[in-house]
Amino acid sequence: MTTDDAYAHCATLTRDQWAWEFLRRNPEYHSDYRQFISTWHALEADYGAPPHRNFAQWKLDPRAYGPLNDAGPDALDTATDNLCIGEDDRVFIECWMGAKWGFLKFPLDPERATPPDPTELSWRQPPAPEPRPIDDAYRLDIPFDLSLPLPPQLEAAKFRLVSRATELRRAGHPAPLNVTSQCAKWTQMLRLLDVAVAGETIRDEQAELWHEAQVLMQGGYLGILLLGESRAS
Repeated sequence: MTTDDAYAHCATLTRDQWAWEFLRRNPEYHSDYRQFISTWHALEADYGAPPHRNFAQWKLDPRAYGPLNDAGPDALDTATDNLCIGEDDRVFIECWMGAKWGFLKFPLDPERATPPDPTELSWRQPPAPEPRPIDDAYRLDIPFDLSLPLPPQLEAAKFRLVSRATELRRAGHPAPLNVTSQCAKWTQMLRLLDVAVAGETIRDEQAELWHEAQVLMQGGYLGILLLGESRAS
């Protein structure tokens, strides 16, 4: 059984750290990381550790590249400019990991005890959400004329967005999601994920939250990066 002390740190997690908390509980990420770090250590044993490694030999070793053929069409963001390319246009394993899981820096150990700080973890730009239906109250379409200067159009668009958000609040619509408002719910989700790993039973009344937790763990954590850090003022 998990204790309250095990989740005390959740009260101070940033948006980026929340995304990591869900990713690090993903069993597939655990598997990828174990494969990655084992290969990385083997390469260091053969060619030395950065910055003193023999990179000329390192990049000729087929182990230094990600398993692109096994990643599937949606697993790797090949359109990004943040892939580090080696021999024959192959992607180095550390960059393959980042592209598959959505971060820019060196892959982190999911078993680590403390959340990463900004110097350790940097997320890629998350994919834009699907547009809401035309008649959705939270949707606002704003046209831009690219033959005219953008700065005044952006200012006008910002004003319209803020005004529309105010209208929605006055009409009783829930405020936009943010880290502060979701903290308690996400903490409960982490508990459920950990309870399941420990072999404990998810109760019927927890089933819906358990499903949401699985969605965040399996890839929805990237959606957290689209949220604000705190409540709107």
